[in-house]
Amino acid sequence: MDADTPFDRRLRRLRRDRAEPRFAGANYLHRLMADELLDRLALVKRDFRDALDLGCADGHLSQQLRSLGLTVACSDAGSRFAGRCAPNGVAVQCDEDRPAFGDGSFDLIMSVGVLDSVNDLPGALVLARRMLRPDGLFLAAFVGAGSLPRLRAAMMAADAVTGGAAPHIHPQIDVRAAGDLLTRAGFALPVADSTALTVRFPDLATLVSDLRATAATNILTARSRRPILRAGLAAAEAEFARHADLDGKIQEQVEIIHLTAWAPAPDQPKPARRGSGTTSLASVLRPS
Repeated sequence: MDADTPFDRRLRRLRRDRAEPRFAGANYLHRLMADELLDRLALVKRDFRDALDLGCADGHLSQQLRSLGLTVACSDAGSRFAGRCAPNGVAVQCDEDRPAFGDGSFDLIMSVGVLDSVNDLPGALVLARRMLRPDGLFLAAFVGAGSLPRLRAAMMAADAVTGGAAPHIHPQIDVRAAGDLLTRAGFALPVADSTALTVRFPDLATLVSDLRATAATNILTARSRRPILRAGLAAAEAEFARHADLDGKIQEQVEIIHLTAWAPAPDQPKPARRGSGTTSLASVLRPS
């Protein structure tokens, strides 16, 4: 796989560095995803000792994990985010598919809001599995397929006015593909599920500002380098505003993908062997 497609690695790092001072003003989705993963972790009836916050951003997740008594290492593609977490422990700047930790370093890896913009996501998942000790837990959340349909429509309206077409929205991963990627990466007991959210914005500019503040704007290598001209921007704003509710705000949809999986271990429960069932499905479904 080309090392710089579909996402521009250098730009990704730069955008995360630029977002660091403004992240706290627009991190509502990141906090929501992190807190959901922490709730899921609380349901696991076992103890963890060494954790990795993969894509640590402002350090909210790692702080919560330390409050639970875990030793936490952090990594982020942005050097400023990694630097923010450094005073509290080990923190390194690295891409998620090029980690700086050895095999078997952790018994827990958690990742919030970054895996949807990793160039080699299958490779990143394989490396995460290898960084886990046997029976270690992997939890992740990121924005998935079906997200931002009204932003997508607004960008198409802008392209129609300017007479060109360019990729503006990142390719998105659906829940089925996410589960398949976990299996391909060699995880045991993989589970992928999704949650639909509605976020309301007063206008297109606010949505774009929030995306910029969380390093979620276009970093595709194939992106257009030309700015959107005034006529295109006006068309995009009009298309977005066309969906306003009675109070003037526009609903945008976000789909959050959650991943749960374990590093293989000999004593884990195994799925039943194919064909080993003793009850006929027809007999279960037959009316009584």
